[in-house]
Amino acid sequence: MTQANRWLTNILRWFDSEAGCDHLDTGSRTLNWVRVLPFIALHLACLLAFHTGVSPFAVAFAIAFFLVRMFAITGFYHRYFSHKTFKTSRTAQCVFAILGASAAQRGPLWWAAHHRHHHQHSDREQDLHSPRQGGFWWSHLGWFTCDAGFAMDERRVRDWLKFPELRLINRFDSLVPAICAIGIYLLGEALARWAPGLDTDGLQLLTWGFFISTVVLFHATVSINSLAHIWGQRRFDTDDDSRNNVWLALITLGEGWHNNHHRWPQSARQGFRWYEIDVTWYGLWLLAKLGIIWDLNPIPAHIRKETRELDKQRRNRP
Repeated sequence: MTQANRWLTNILRWFDSEAGCDHLDTGSRTLNWVRVLPFIALHLACLLAFHTGVSPFAVAFAIAFFLVRMFAITGFYHRYFSHKTFKTSRTAQCVFAILGASAAQRGPLWWAAHHRHHHQHSDREQDLHSPRQGGFWWSHLGWFTCDAGFAMDERRVRDWLKFPELRLINRFDSLVPAICAIGIYLLGEALARWAPGLDTDGLQLLTWGFFISTVVLFHATVSINSLAHIWGQRRFDTDDDSRNNVWLALITLGEGWHNNHHRWPQSARQGFRWYEIDVTWYGLWLLAKLGIIWDLNPIPAHIRKETRELDKQRRNRP
């Protein structure tokens, strides 16, 4: 393949993630500049805030959109699609896959495939986003800028490939964020006309409600790849470097209890003690009460006992 054809193929992948898959070097960890240009542009677009200014409504919208999408990532991309810690209907599965895709963190099958690979090889050489192997910045944002990060191993998500709607969302993973961006801009323009007291417009709402919200959401999510394997406490002596961190748990709605998660990833709940705040778990519990999801995998009795014993040992340690 010529250099020009490589560039063209990478540009096509902005829109169709399966474009040129036959020519993808799944072992390459070299930065693919053309492929990541939209990611760079997303960050640069945040600078528009200096032009648009800010309004309380735009900030409130950004926070709300952050929270909704973070829940879709943590509750469904992670705890459902990656670990199958509960069950739901095909309709709800599709709705939350779309909400997760709006976070611009690729499709649900790609996300689940990479996360399952991470658990199998956590912090070993094969782990693509381990800070032990590649350093902090590589584990935080470098790993997905290469062809190895862009590729998806379908063998790891055979259980989801039978759903054509999930394959569609996964293949055209930029479509949902693009529609969201357009919709947010149009909403801002409508509010500027019909509710001028909110002091917002299309470009301002797009900048805060999508660009800034999405960038903050991205860095909060990948902090679990990087910071949660460096910074925090280790309750369990797992085979990796996973740690529990209350601050990361707060900004990621519960994902910061990462050492807990690596000890027992089958649980729908990652805060193993009552005081370990796990907002995603609270949301899943509510969805279960509403009948939208069911059969949430609990923390087993032996893991609860192990948790209590380890905490007691730590308290009694001189």
